[in-house]
Amino acid sequence: MAIEEKNILNRLYFVAGCMFVFAIAVTVNLIKIQFVEGEKYRDLALKNTTKNFTIPANRGNVYADDGSLLATSVPKYDIRFDAVTVTSQNFKEHMVPLSIELSKMFGKPASFYQNSFRKARANKNRYMLVAKNLGYSDYMRVKKMPLFRLGPYKGGIIVEQRTVREHPIGKIAQRTVGDEAYDRPGYYAVGLEGAFHELLKGKEGHRLKQKIAKGQWKPVYDDNEVEPQDGYDIVSTINVNIQDIAHHALLKQLEYYEAEHGTVIVMEVATGEIKAVSNLGRTNDGTYYEKLNYAIGESHEPGSTFKVMALMAALEDKVIDTSTVVDTKEGVKAFYGRKIYDSHRGGFGKISAAKALEVSSNIGLATIIDENYAANPKKLINRFKSWHLTEKTGVAIKGEGEPFIPEPGHSKWSKNALPSISYGYNLRLTPLQTLSFYNTIANDGVMVKPRFIKEVRAWNRKVESYDTKVIDTKICSDETLKKIQEILKNVVKRGTGKSLYSPHFSMAGKTGTAQTEYWMDDWRENRRYVSSFAGYFPAENPKYSCIVVIHKPSIKKGYYGADVSGPVFKRIAQKIFTDAPTVAEIANIDTSDPAIAMDFENYYAKVQTRYEKIPNVKGMAGMDAVSLLENLGLKVRIEGNGNVTSQSIEPGEVLKQGTQILLKLS
Repeated sequence: MAIEEKNILNRLYFVAGCMFVFAIAVTVNLIKIQFVEGEKYRDLALKNTTKNFTIPANRGNVYADDGSLLATSVPKYDIRFDAVTVTSQNFKEHMVPLSIELSKMFGKPASFYQNSFRKARANKNRYMLVAKNLGYSDYMRVKKMPLFRLGPYKGGIIVEQRTVREHPIGKIAQRTVGDEAYDRPGYYAVGLEGAFHELLKGKEGHRLKQKIAKGQWKPVYDDNEVEPQDGYDIVSTINVNIQDIAHHALLKQLEYYEAEHGTVIVMEVATGEIKAVSNLGRTNDGTYYEKLNYAIGESHEPGSTFKVMALMAALEDKVIDTSTVVDTKEGVKAFYGRKIYDSHRGGFGKISAAKALEVSSNIGLATIIDENYAANPKKLINRFKSWHLTEKTGVAIKGEGEPFIPEPGHSKWSKNALPSISYGYNLRLTPLQTLSFYNTIANDGVMVKPRFIKEVRAWNRKVESYDTKVIDTKICSDETLKKIQEILKNVVKRGTGKSLYSPHFSMAGKTGTAQTEYWMDDWRENRRYVSSFAGYFPAENPKYSCIVVIHKPSIKKGYYGADVSGPVFKRIAQKIFTDAPTVAEIANIDTSDPAIAMDFENYYAKVQTRYEKIPNVKGMAGMDAVSLLENLGLKVRIEGNGNVTSQSIEPGEVLKQGTQILLKLS
């Protein structure tokens, strides 16, 4: 018995000893944790219960020149439903009225929502999608609906908010304004958004938050807290009205000619401010959208619009005068074994240098340039360089195409290079680079840098202004400028652009028709052209310069610059004249316009005449012609706007009251 008791005591002593050792170990570890590794574990605990949250900055707005919004950031909300957290009583009581309210708002049957909610409840779905991309007012309306008004725990509503970039004027000028990269949220590479990303994006902040019950986080005081700084706003040079005019004028022409793509740029002559840029590319289904920034990024052979630069160089170097006679032969002439053709069948014969540009003679310009620069081609190339034609314009928007004009010693230089350059081949310019030169002609030789931004603002406070930057105070003599300006007016009055002429407002410019992809094997069977028109308006005291370039129009419908691109230029000029006349004030209300007075006299004389036959109303203003013919008892139908170009019943036919007559207007 004593032995057994002794064994039990020994066991007890052993257990007690083990417990004592364990207690000592625990005490040692507690001391170690508290005093030796305490900081480490306190940091670990803090990391598990606190977290630095990034606070995104509000991206700045992009404005048009009149303060209209082109791009802004707005909150969007997705509504989801947690079918598990809602009690059976609340679900049964509110599910039907909630479905009815959702049906009223979104148009789907109430039964659709009832079935969706019941299915989510049965499947214990904690993340059922109810609605996406709601604006703030719609989000507040949904939030106040039955069941959802009970909140996230009792009502099961889950609200996810995000900020999206919106363009209030829609897809117009999309490539110019710029879009968020579809594969990189928050990243902008194109347009104004990309060019001024650093200014617009602002600076992120961060705030320390502590984890509390039910997975919620609350802000806690932190000395290192950083508040976000909103991005700056930028005021662009884009004019919403002119942009709308340019976009729709280009779109209409692209659709009619089934062209591959096209671009329009409108620039303010004196300041270099870009007032409109439209870039439209064709989709597989034949519609058009802002596909690429062709205006700035696409360099191509300009064709006949470059003849202005070639002739202007010859005039400035005084190797010819506008009256110099050049022999264009019978429409074909060989240069160094290669034939050059004029579009006019039979040729123009012997004509003046000025006439050669007016009628856009390839042979005429090639002859002028080859005869006067073949011995020293570097002289011509240096002239082009002095006009900055081999340099980028340096606009802020990324992706500007590289201009290219070869010179002696380059792999693309040959004896034929010089004649080719004279009429716009064997070189490359972007539409903006070409327009910049025409703008300089309109600006009496002062070359200004094209620009897209007027100022940077923060909370309606001006931070920085972007003023007109003069690149060259005078690119050539006044004598040369006046000659070129006169020829450009005559191109529209009596040259290749005569179909665009209007006595009611003046334009000056040059048509362009260039072959493209002519080096490809199938070109003869499937000819492709680039049609263009570059110029300015009004011809006297120009306010705006403009270029229109249309690639690969259907040759069945037409491909000459005057037919394809010219009408877009005219439509833009006409619309701008109508909406924003160049004369803003009337100095003398009694002052009469001779053209209007003459129109009235002609109309008055006609209405005083008693007619027994159909009168000739061609050339009359549409309104006057309608008034005259309807007073004679005819039923008048019109197509188009402007002056009468044709009438369905020929003048001199017997007048019968009640007869319908169709008038086509220009």
